[in-house]
Amino acid sequence: KGKCPEDGWDESTIELFLHELAIMDSNNFLGNCGVGEREGRVASGLVARRHYRLIHGIGRSGDISAVQPKAAGSSLLNKLTNSVVLDIIKLAGVRTVTNCFVVPMATGMSLTLCFLTLRHKRPQAKYIIWPRIDQKSCFKSMITAGFEPVVIENLLEGDELRTDIETVEAKIKALGAENILCVHSTTSCFAPRVPDRLEELAVICANYDIPHIVNNAYGVQSSKCMHLIQQGARVGRIDAFVQSLDKNFMVPVGGAIIAGFNASFIQEISKMYPGKASASPSLDVLITLLSLGASGYKQLLKERKEMFSYLSSELKKLADNHNERLLDTPHNPISLAMSLQNLDENNDAAVTQLGSMLFTRQVSGARVVPCGSVQTVNNYTFKGFMSHSNDYPCAYLNAASAIGIKQQDVDVFLKRLDKCLKTSRKESQKEKHINEISNSNTGTEQLED
Repeated sequence: KGKCPEDGWDESTIELFLHELAIMDSNNFLGNCGVGEREGRVASGLVARRHYRLIHGIGRSGDISAVQPKAAGSSLLNKLTNSVVLDIIKLAGVRTVTNCFVVPMATGMSLTLCFLTLRHKRPQAKYIIWPRIDQKSCFKSMITAGFEPVVIENLLEGDELRTDIETVEAKIKALGAENILCVHSTTSCFAPRVPDRLEELAVICANYDIPHIVNNAYGVQSSKCMHLIQQGARVGRIDAFVQSLDKNFMVPVGGAIIAGFNASFIQEISKMYPGKASASPSLDVLITLLSLGASGYKQLLKERKEMFSYLSSELKKLADNHNERLLDTPHNPISLAMSLQNLDENNDAAVTQLGSMLFTRQVSGARVVPCGSVQTVNNYTFKGFMSHSNDYPCAYLNAASAIGIKQQDVDVFLKRLDKCLKTSRKESQKEKHINEISNSNTGTEQLED
């Protein structure tokens, strides 16, 4: 049926299935005589076993989704993977999605492929409307495709940074709809930025006949992000949405899923990919989903949501203990932020030092964001880089509840963060005391003079 099985398969069943696929490829035929330049020859047995002898990759030179006659097993693997992934996207909340394919590139390059496909439909267009998110790969995806990003600053509403819909529409009118390639929006993001107002953006795109590409990098694991995409497609226009394999399915980095509601447009994107492609990302995600089954993946989504609530409540308690606060970002379903105002007031360097302390104590993924940092990316200068805003009111620390996180991860993180905050506060107070003594001595010397 091309769907993810409800219950996961055991490893021996999955391996038997993969071996059956592999013997359908010509490089594994007994007596095969290859005289071409690409015959699936592998020098190392270890490499061959690592790939289950599925060596030919996926697609053909003109279409990444096409069937290879001499690689029937690899082609079947590709078709099945795309079908199973489509089933999971529907299960995760985007019920009306019609087509998707796994591409062996991470999210940024996959977005670039979408933009390059739109270039042929809108040859006059040179701008991409982009509500700001301080993440380099999604910004560089537009530059690499040869377009000029039009950065829309976010609005501060309470603690949250939200989409400035009025400015988006004003920019479209000022630049002319025909000169705009697309609106490039984002769902999953670091707090205090929250997912874009997808429904409003989708309506604007429909009204002005402008394509809409959504960066849904790690949004499959969030029912809220997937609901926003579903609603955006229902009330307006969403042409494609792109998500990472590693962030949503716990596989190695190197693959993404491009999905959409118009099957022919998604097929156009797949045909834009030049040449054949590695089968590794497709193989990894198929093995993972066959192992988990639909019920196993749903259980992971449920556990992630529970851990988000737990992380939120425990981080709030810790923040209160240190006279800080958990920023109020109810529209962000994955990421949380805790203020670092006390550290920031005492010493500018103390904020970044906290990040170093956490990293050396083996806490990965937590982001410490100081105020006022400036960074230039591809000749574009961003003030307050990493905070998604020119002047966010305070420094803060991020933590996320992503798929696969366990209570032990949260507990160890909070324990180490608590120790680091206490150490940072002591060091800041000590430095402050030294500065006061130094100032006092300077004053005495001036009186003596």
